[in-house]
Amino acid sequence: MVNFTVDQIRAIMDKKANIRNMSVIAHVDHGKSTLTDSLVCKAGIIASARAGETRFTDTRKDEQERCITIKSTAISLFYELSENDLNFIKQSKDGSGFLINLIDSPGHVDFSSEVTAALRVTDGALVVVDCVSGVCVQTETVLRQAIAERIKPVLMMNKMDRALLELQLEPEELYQTFQRIVENVNVIISTYGEGESGPMGNIMIDPVLGTVGFGSGLHGWAFTLKQFAEMYVAKFAAKGEGQLGPAERAKKVEDMMKKLWGDRYFDPANGKFSKSANSPDGKKLPRTFCQLILDPIFKVFDAIMNFKKEETAKLIEKLDIKLDSEDKDKEGKPLLKAVMRRWLPAGDALLQMITIHLPSPVTAQKYRCELLYEGPPDDEAAMGIKSCDPKGPLMMYISKMVPTSDKGRFYAFGRVFSGLVSTGLKVRIMGPNYTPGKKEDLYLKPIQRTILMMGRYVEPIEDVPCGNIVGLVGVDQFLVKTGTITTFEHAHNMRVMKFSVSPVVRVAVEAKNPADLPKLVEGLKRLAKSDPMVQCIIEESGEHIIAGAGELHLEICLKDLEEDHACIPIKKSDPVVSYRETVSEESNVLCLSKSPNKHNRLYMKARPFPDGLAEDIDKGEVSSRQELKQRARYLAEKYEWDVAEARKIWCFGPDGTGPNILTDITKGVQYLNEIKDSVVAGFQWATKEGALCEENMRGVRFDVHDVTLHADAIHRGGGQIIPTARRCLYASVLTAQPRLMEPIYLVEIQVGRPPRPAPPPPPAPQPLLTAFLCPAVSGAGGWWHLRRPEQEAGPRLRGVPGGRHPHVCREGLPACERVLRLHRRPALQHGRPGLPAVRV
Repeated sequence: MVNFTVDQIRAIMDKKANIRNMSVIAHVDHGKSTLTDSLVCKAGIIASARAGETRFTDTRKDEQERCITIKSTAISLFYELSENDLNFIKQSKDGSGFLINLIDSPGHVDFSSEVTAALRVTDGALVVVDCVSGVCVQTETVLRQAIAERIKPVLMMNKMDRALLELQLEPEELYQTFQRIVENVNVIISTYGEGESGPMGNIMIDPVLGTVGFGSGLHGWAFTLKQFAEMYVAKFAAKGEGQLGPAERAKKVEDMMKKLWGDRYFDPANGKFSKSANSPDGKKLPRTFCQLILDPIFKVFDAIMNFKKEETAKLIEKLDIKLDSEDKDKEGKPLLKAVMRRWLPAGDALLQMITIHLPSPVTAQKYRCELLYEGPPDDEAAMGIKSCDPKGPLMMYISKMVPTSDKGRFYAFGRVFSGLVSTGLKVRIMGPNYTPGKKEDLYLKPIQRTILMMGRYVEPIEDVPCGNIVGLVGVDQFLVKTGTITTFEHAHNMRVMKFSVSPVVRVAVEAKNPADLPKLVEGLKRLAKSDPMVQCIIEESGEHIIAGAGELHLEICLKDLEEDHACIPIKKSDPVVSYRETVSEESNVLCLSKSPNKHNRLYMKARPFPDGLAEDIDKGEVSSRQELKQRARYLAEKYEWDVAEARKIWCFGPDGTGPNILTDITKGVQYLNEIKDSVVAGFQWATKEGALCEENMRGVRFDVHDVTLHADAIHRGGGQIIPTARRCLYASVLTAQPRLMEPIYLVEIQVGRPPRPAPPPPPAPQPLLTAFLCPAVSGAGGWWHLRRPEQEAGPRLRGVPGGRHPHVCREGLPACERVLRLHRRPALQHGRPGLPAVRV
């Protein structure tokens, strides 16, 4: 039974200190959706018996069939914290009721744009790691994205049941596994984070602080050190320390937590804790985590799984676990599941960790504002975001579109950062290309309805104040994918999201019946709206292209297009990858192009970017929206540009944001500003369709050296200048040693340790990790490319009993390499070892 109503949720929305916006992020198949079931179950939305199997946040039929999350799904939960637990919260709080806006996100690299969209509207992240597999490639990618957005992480080590039942690890081995995962996560945080001196302070995870959970999402049980510390504090208090007040009890629990992790040992003879591994009489002492936490869990597992009925009954009585009559008749795993989820319910442990350690919007928006808002840091909108002011101007960011049951319409899903959004409110809808003071990409329209997203359901709600996540009806027709909604006339845009992958795999589609072409075009528009990353392009030839992050992403997009958006049968081509065109040196001559009427001349040269600049533009470190002097200083200091030239950048391209730059280095030219727009239009055209094979250009700087113009304006219009500029740009590229660049997948092969063999066990081999750079050209996923590296690593892999080597593709376009031959090279030449095989 749902234990809260929409009215209760609306009431707590005003208590912004008691809101937690968080997303669940992890590598694929590490158990995010299964774990989320425990939280949803705690809120009473699904029955506890079905938690872990329902995967409530996997709302699509293909998600349930494939057992992977494809779209991020939001759900709001109400959680009441006990008075004792409130003392652990260090930030401001307002009562004991908490609203948790949770977004379950995909783990597959092809859908990482959904993770980016989820992270933008949340302040905290629950990072889930499979304790058997450890920290994997995508764990690092999503964690890096979270840190870049200033999202505070907490860690959950999942699938602990596998470590006990399948691998049958000893307590000390399991502790070392946990310790290694904590260290690996902290290495990633320290590598990509801003350090303790940064605006977020110390965000390292530490079991002693309670920011690390352990458990099994499938079986519905989990704990942090806080749960066991409370048990032992209560036990010691019962022995004669008397009744403790809430504050005093919290202090005792925190002290106990410090003793339950690390190199702390417990002497059962005198019941005392020690920092030495040996007792005074030289006896080896057990580690506190193993003795006081893992040992009781191991005993429960051993008694139930080995059908020791008397011992099981004693343990259940000792642990004060109340079982239903139905559960008492169970044996083996079903009984284990019932006992563990009543003793250590995952919902309580995780929701406590989330409410105590993740920041409220009040805390988070203070340090996130400078990354979120493009405008000046002291205008009315920025101040409203920083203070999370419900009376300030409305500032809301739409991060994605969610299809509705009504075909062709979408809910605009986003987060209110300032002010209050309500049904019927007239707002300014600003697309990503909006520039303050101009009317392009700007609409003034009322909001038809505001709704609360509840997994596979939606609930109507009258209004939503700042700090909350909401869906809007009626604004989808004015936005393509993302945008800013505001009531402040001088507001700037919220910063556009940067994805960690690029849509590099393309397929051409056409309707099987030519009469269905209008339906296909309309379906492609809806598809482009429904996915944060997919691109739908119409080529000059009239061909319709869909570009996605990988084959799985394209497969899902094509299925959605055929079944939901266009609703027609379609034909598709084989997947191909996008290339980029670049130059390898400066033009060897100054290139001249005359206008068709022979009255105007343009003189240009092309040169390659210094290493790293294209990546900086992709990340947003250098952009067209930056303040002029700030950008010039950055380019001069990091890339040794001339400051005067850096201040005369005309534009970036293609699309005004791409990794190519047009710079004016002319001196004393008349009428130059009058043709600037025409030259820029030619530049955008040329960088969109390069000189070699009409692919986008990348990493090229074009310098306008001189211009000769006719004195009469009628002879230097756009019709004369645009094609002239394009021809001159092409000539500059062709005289600068042009090259093609291909997208590269970084593939890691991970070989896990096999389950423990029968005694006597041989020495356990270390996991082998090998990384390769593989061209994405084949479209066969990666296995075909790995035959060559596999030969190199083969003897090592075969030496591992039961060795298997799944591949993981990290990013769609992490790097580009120059292509010297266009024909398909044989498999032996494809694998490029990025790193030697190393033991880790």
